[in-house]
This record gives sequence, structure tokens and C-alpha cells, in this order.
Amino acid sequence: MGPPIQTVRVATCASFLSGLLMASAAMAQPLGLPPVPIPPDNPQTPEKIALGDKLFNDKRFSSTGEVSCATCHDPNKAFTDSPLTVSEGINKLTGTRNSPTVINAAYSKLFFWDGRSLDMEDQAQHPIVNPVEMGLVNHDPVLQIVRTDPDYVARFKKVFDKQGEQITMKEVQQAIASFERTIIAGDSPWDRWYYGGDENAVNEQVKRGFNVFLTKGRCVSCHAIEQDYALFTDNRFHNIGVGVNRIQNEIPQFAPQFLTAKAAGTDVDKAVLTNPKVSELGRFAVTETLDEIGAFKTSTLRNVAVTAPFMHDGSLKTLRDVVEHYNNGGVTKKDDPVNDFLSGGIRPLNLTDDEISDLVAFMEALTSPQFAAQKAASANPVSCNVKTATVAASPAVETARAVSGGEGM
Repeated sequence: MGPPIQTVRVATCASFLSGLLMASAAMAQPLGLPPVPIPPDNPQTPEKIALGDKLFNDKRFSSTGEVSCATCHDPNKAFTDSPLTVSEGINKLTGTRNSPTVINAAYSKLFFWDGRSLDMEDQAQHPIVNPVEMGLVNHDPVLQIVRTDPDYVARFKKVFDKQGEQITMKEVQQAIASFERTIIAGDSPWDRWYYGGDENAVNEQVKRGFNVFLTKGRCVSCHAIEQDYALFTDNRFHNIGVGVNRIQNEIPQFAPQFLTAKAAGTDVDKAVLTNPKVSELGRFAVTETLDEIGAFKTSTLRNVAVTAPFMHDGSLKTLRDVVEHYNNGGVTKKDDPVNDFLSGGIRPLNLTDDEISDLVAFMEALTSPQFAAQKAASANPVSCNVKTATVAASPAVETARAVSGGEGM
């Protein structure tokens, strides 16, 4: 299958956006990452990737002409919309979920926080027609544009050898997914130390933090690493006591109501972004499995230092907040009640303040160089001269008063 064609993201003070360049040939595999899985029916080509990049950034695919995929997955913000707690869709309405990064999403096995999408191609179609994200009623306006815009006409002809009504959403989705599979980043200081053998790549605090990660912190149980690469996710779903704690007393009544509404035709993709209670059901809303109530996908830790805030609802603002939540055994405040559906491995860690600081330092060392530069430039924009480029629910499912925004990947 060969190595993937990657998008090279180079962050420089001279010109931030102009440093985001598309590579037209295969590049060396980033240290710490495996080859990107490429589906046999959607092989990578430079032309398809470039087409996907254009589609990813096209705001005409929203009902207001103001929102694109890149709105919530901004390359200037490590492909998130940080520091927003939850994403903003059309008309800047706010919704229920934080926008996860697209960086290294190519390695995911399921997509969205609750895994309701099976692959990148399928995921690409949903935000466009979600009433609280890009807001189109259907995909017809997208097809109208790509079938008539001269540049798109030429590109789709070259990439897929299709034109006019031969172009369907399948081709649009394949191109977007191909572009997204190029957004990968490794080569962090930790990679250079752990996989590259450079003892000077990280300091002693980072090394101590990694030891906490492996031992007392038990983080590696879900944020997995392998002998020659590390995705820092088990690609599974866990209830860690975030979000669902707020509705746990209502679950015995609300969960059956939701299942009734779902059986009657409620669209899960729309419901989870328009109703906070449905959102907190997590993976259960997809699988209807009781032990997945409040369970959400394990996020990668790569580049986590530049993608705050954290968790599916953006409720934890800093990495230290995250560690303290786990240290408390799955509650943000020590005296809060523990969730009834908490995953079995979540329990108090008894980390010291120094161990918490060391663990945070380790996670900060997982930042790839292009995004570390981005963070520094964002913190000091003057010296670097940085340029930055309601749906009605079933009666059984309450609809939030102010809803919008999405979760992206």
C-alpha cells in the first residue's frame, strides 16, 4: 500500500499560514507513529488530497456561508476551535460537545465522541446537514456547487473521472477523508527520547512524569503505547465521571424515554448535539448498552497541551484539572458523589502535587514541533507577527433552548 502522503505543517514566525504546505510526495513516517491506514477503495493521491483540502475549507457548504469544516478544526488552533468549551456552528449558537482535534484522527477506529460514525468518509457528511453545525437541510447545495463551480468541475474530473450528476457525496466524502488522513503529527520531544534514544530531548521532570503515567497514574491502561509507536488511545469508550454525573439521578427515567424516541425515528446525530441530556448518555445513545451509559471515546494525548479545554463537554480547562479529576477517582470535586456507571478502572490515585506536576510535564512533552511553535506564536503574536488566516425533537426528548456547534471527529 505504501506510505501515506502527508500534509506538512510548518509553523514559522515569519508567516504562519504560508507555512502550511501540502506535500506532493510521500514523506518519512513521523517518529512515534505507525503508517496511516488507507482504505483500499479510497487510495491517496496528491490531487485528491488537494481537492479534500479545498472542500474542508469551503464555507459555501453551510446555510449561512460562514462555516466550514475548518471553522471547528482550525489549523491555527491545532485543528480544534480552542479555547471554546463547545463548538460554534451557524449563527454562533452553542451546543453540547467540544471539538476534538483532527490531528492523528486517521488512526481512529470510530468517529465522534460516541463512535456513531464508522469511518472518516462517513463522518465527513454529517456536520454539513446537522442543523446545529453547518445547517444545510440536505446535501443538494453541496452537489450543486461541486458540479458547477469550474474549479471543482476540473478537479473532480481529474481525481475521479466524473462530472455533472456522476459526482455524488461519496466522492466529496472520499476527498475530505483523504485530506484528513494527511493531518498527522509525531516527532514530539518524548518521541525523540523514548523512540529516538535522545536523552537530552526531555528533562528529568518529563521522565518522572512518564513513570507516573506507566505506574501510579495507570494512564497507560487507556492511553496505550506500543513498542515502536504510541497512539495514546485504546480506541475504546469509558465512563470517567464527566458530564453524566450531572444527570445520573434522571437516567432511570430519561434513558428509556430516549430509547423510545430513537425507536420512533429520532436522529441520534442531531439529538446528541441539541440536547445536553442526550449528549451525556454517551456511547449508550449509539449502542443502547447499559454499561456504556456516559462512556466517551478515549482521546489521544498527542498535542493535548495545545487543544484545551478537555473532555467531551470542554468542562476541564487545564491539564492539571484533568489529572486532578482522575486523582479524585472520577469526580471533579473530592466531595462529589461518584457516578453509578463509572468505569471499573477509575478509582482514586493518591498522587502527590509533585507527581501531578510531573505528569502534566510529560503530557506537555507530547507536543509535535509544528504545534509547539504554534503555541509559542499564539502566546506572543506581536514578536512573531502571526497572521491567522433548532431541530424539533420527539416529545420524549427535550430540546435545549439554545443549541448549536458540533464535535467534528
